[in-house]
Amino acid sequence: MELAYDYPLLSTFWTMLWFFLWIMWFVLLFRIIGDIFRDDDLSGWGKTGWMVFVLVLPFLGAFVYVIARGRSMGHREIAHARAQQAELDSYIRKTAGDGGPRTSTDELARLADLRAGGQITDEEFRRAKDLVLSETRTPVGAGASTASEPR
Repeated sequence: MELAYDYPLLSTFWTMLWFFLWIMWFVLLFRIIGDIFRDDDLSGWGKTGWMVFVLVLPFLGAFVYVIARGRSMGHREIAHARAQQAELDSYIRKTAGDGGPRTSTDELARLADLRAGGQITDEEFRRAKDLVLSETRTPVGAGASTASEPR
């Protein structure tokens, strides 16, 4: 039975070094596999060939892949990140709308569109228009709500 004081400090250092090198190796292997599947320039047979090479001869396959396609690997990673950011930005813009505060003119235009589309009646339009116009005439400090405040 080995106890902690039977295992020298240098052996602990080498054990930890090898452990972290193996972790780094697996991170590199997973990045290479992800890059193989992400690359749109490779055909299905090219992806299959690289996968077989990387999985059957992992050390040689990974080193050859990094040497042959390492530079473009970073470019693909950056392009993928930019595409994801652009998709996120367009989703946020679409979801949030224009993001600016609505003015009474915007509200009246929206009401006119609703009336023209038949979604509200003339009476509903008149009441909503009066409400919008009365909110713009009322001073902000007078206790009445404004168009930009939630109800």
